[in-house]
Amino acid sequence: MPAAAARCALAIFVLGITFAQVTAYHEPYRPQFHFSPKANWTNDPNGLVYMNGTYHLFFQHNPFGDKWGHMSWGHATSRDMVHWSEQNVALAEENGVMIFTGSTVVDARNSSGFCTGGKPCLVAIYTGHTMKTNSKPALQTQNLAYSNDGGINWTKFGGNPILDLHMSDFRDPKVFWSDAGKQWIMAVALPDDHKVRMYASPDLKNWQQVSEFGPQGAIGGQWECPELFELPVEGRRGESRWVLKVGLNPGGLQGGSGEQYFIGKFDGNKFVNDNPESLSLWTDYGKDCYCALTFNNLPARQTPLMIGWMSNLQ
Repeated sequence: MPAAAARCALAIFVLGITFAQVTAYHEPYRPQFHFSPKANWTNDPNGLVYMNGTYHLFFQHNPFGDKWGHMSWGHATSRDMVHWSEQNVALAEENGVMIFTGSTVVDARNSSGFCTGGKPCLVAIYTGHTMKTNSKPALQTQNLAYSNDGGINWTKFGGNPILDLHMSDFRDPKVFWSDAGKQWIMAVALPDDHKVRMYASPDLKNWQQVSEFGPQGAIGGQWECPELFELPVEGRRGESRWVLKVGLNPGGLQGGSGEQYFIGKFDGNKFVNDNPESLSLWTDYGKDCYCALTFNNLPARQTPLMIGWMSNLQ
């Protein structure tokens, strides 16, 4: 997603662990428990995924400078969510197509056909952004890349884009496996329409629209970075609800950007809000929380973990 010119860190703000007193970084003014790259611009967290004991944090990154541009996916890994090792750029801008926000899944069944050696592989689903020119508007499409070595090296799918609506604002796919529908689900933003569109796929490559949500709640600005996940209902054994979160810019409680969410039911194709359409619920009441995502593929009983961007686009 586009971003204002401010360099910020990524905040781990929903955690199921206890921090020990450790020193993650050594620079005197560098945040200790909020990840930041060694140098240059960062914004949205991307592709959060857990695999084989390692947390993978991808993030919007300009490898060439401290201002927004040349957007690519940076990459960091951790075994404990406290100590992070920055890796090489995972997905780089190429042929004028920048790598915008998206998600990463573990394809345990090799439904995509990308996995080799009989082992699960990582598949990234991201928005490709082509800047506007004097003769053409900007273009945003959904694309795939895959890795068979634990996220170190990536190959972009030769059949990209997998979704192209010929739109300038169509971005930020959140993809996960739905046990209810026995299919992959993609929640992707239509920012100017204040909608989240749901697509379904058996193989991550071929997608069909199955539903649409919105406009509801706060609609003061564009909707971005949708997120959809299930949580147990406290005090009601065996009962759960789904949370659909969207970023809003502008229109946040403190001005500028913010995060709202809806609580409801998801049947494997469609999300239905439990509350009145006009009700706005807010993920965070501070000013600097945006584009938060949860980790895919966490162990079944682990508390959901969410990482957001410590910034405000005001």
